[in-house]
Amino acid sequence: MKRSIYVLLSMLILASMLLAACGTPATAAPTAVPAAPAATDVPAATAVPAATDVPAPAFVGEKLVAPNCDYGGNFKALEAVDELTVKFSFCKPVPDFLAKITLEAFNILDENYLKEIGGDATKLNDNPVGTGPYILKEWVRGDHLTFVPNPTYFGEKPANATFILKWNKEAAARLLDLQAGNVSGIAEVNVDDIASIQADPNLKLYARNGHNFLYMGINNTHPPFDNEKVRQAFAMAVNKQKIVDDFYAPGSVAATQFVQAGVTPGYTEGYKGTAYDAAMAKQMLTDAKFDFTKTYVLHYGDRTRPYFPAPSKIAQAVQAQFAEIGVKLDIAMEDWAAYGPKVSAGEYDLFFLGWGEDYPDATNWYDVFLLGSQKNFGNPHADIVALVKQAAQLGDQAARQKLYDQVNALYDQHVPMVVIAHGNTNLAFLASVGNVAIGPYNENFPQMTTADGTVIFSQDGEPISLMCNDEGDGNSFRACTQLFSKLYKFGWGSATPEPDLAEKCVANADATEWTCTLRKGVVFSNGAALDANDVVATMSAGFDYSNPLRKGNSGNYNYFKDLFGPKVLNQPAQ
Repeated sequence: MKRSIYVLLSMLILASMLLAACGTPATAAPTAVPAAPAATDVPAATAVPAATDVPAPAFVGEKLVAPNCDYGGNFKALEAVDELTVKFSFCKPVPDFLAKITLEAFNILDENYLKEIGGDATKLNDNPVGTGPYILKEWVRGDHLTFVPNPTYFGEKPANATFILKWNKEAAARLLDLQAGNVSGIAEVNVDDIASIQADPNLKLYARNGHNFLYMGINNTHPPFDNEKVRQAFAMAVNKQKIVDDFYAPGSVAATQFVQAGVTPGYTEGYKGTAYDAAMAKQMLTDAKFDFTKTYVLHYGDRTRPYFPAPSKIAQAVQAQFAEIGVKLDIAMEDWAAYGPKVSAGEYDLFFLGWGEDYPDATNWYDVFLLGSQKNFGNPHADIVALVKQAAQLGDQAARQKLYDQVNALYDQHVPMVVIAHGNTNLAFLASVGNVAIGPYNENFPQMTTADGTVIFSQDGEPISLMCNDEGDGNSFRACTQLFSKLYKFGWGSATPEPDLAEKCVANADATEWTCTLRKGVVFSNGAALDANDVVATMSAGFDYSNPLRKGNSGNYNYFKDLFGPKVLNQPAQ
């Protein structure tokens, strides 16, 4: 029975399958899938945009803002307003802003490259990326740097094919190289060689007309120099005129006050400060119970400078002058690269250093040396600091001068240092070198010409590093000038600030804000385009101690403190 039912069911299922197959309409058959059109057949309106047509991401400006103005400096904020606009804000007026930013300490670096190297001067030295007239071909340590024209430079192209910067600390050796034709020019001509250079038709002497001074620094936190009377006596014991007569070039002058004539405002006409008086100096020391049995050390670096033309001879002369009044001094010459950081750290009682003016304003003197931004002189003097800060904010030059008159008198009272001399300096070149222009702040190496297209210049020492944002060394600055650009610069042979990377920088009514518009189309030597964030990143490393890119060489970034301080953001307590 079960088997018959199964057969019947099977026959019914088979019949229904046959009926379904015969009754399906033709329209139910699957429709053929059309072939995809060829890529060339895609209508233009629906084409995928090419990669070059993808819009660039919107510019996001970076900024650095101080929480308030109580930290001890004048910097308030720095902002990339848009791709080509940067705004600087300050707590108090900065009428000399344009002059200050001409310094090599304010070179602008590529933000991404700065991050790539972690702000490390050692890595920058191996591959400096800038926007200057040259790029670095090689640095043979201990011998020379070779520069070749930067093909991406936005300014006037160099007139020569190669510029080589050499060094020799001996002035006589530099002159021999020049006379032999091994170099095109030399720095810091020895006073004894001036006459022979002028008499040689193959050579030409060039004077550098600038302000400078040599001083003996005194750290007022180290006994017995914490006694103001002792410092006053030391100032009286130095026969400045004899030192100038014996060791300086014609036109040099002995110091009579803090700055030299020509620093205006600043120099007080008719004022004569502390005069040489050995007998009085000895009596003052005796009255102050000075220990004449003790020996003190006078330190100096191993570099000649316009203001320090014969370091060892001058040190020996000062040593002998102090011996005349019974003060025992040892003199210690030290390697220049190590010497500067030790002075800045306040390690020495007595030391020789000097200064060549960076820009033509009194702030380059009073603010740098008397506000206490560094430890080399010990503690700053509150009465001087107040007057110097007030003078820096004024646009009225006569009013500024009245304040500096008071400072000049207080300088003689407190004696933070003993200014000794203002040196006249000369450079020399082969007479065959064309188009030479020597200004107070630079030399026009990119515009100089020679028969073979190579200019070779010998200075008195090797650059310390090419991260000049963190340097204060003239030999480093000379190299950096060839590789980097600032917002403003001094033209060759000029003392007037002019636009460089900026088209213009404009101040608000009271000079507490400066807005700079950058040049269009400037690129770094690595191909990166200049924008406002490059300015913010570079400057932030100097203005902010906590910035991760603030490594540099020493990490001091002294010019940021000297010119916009005396402190910068997040500066550790001293």
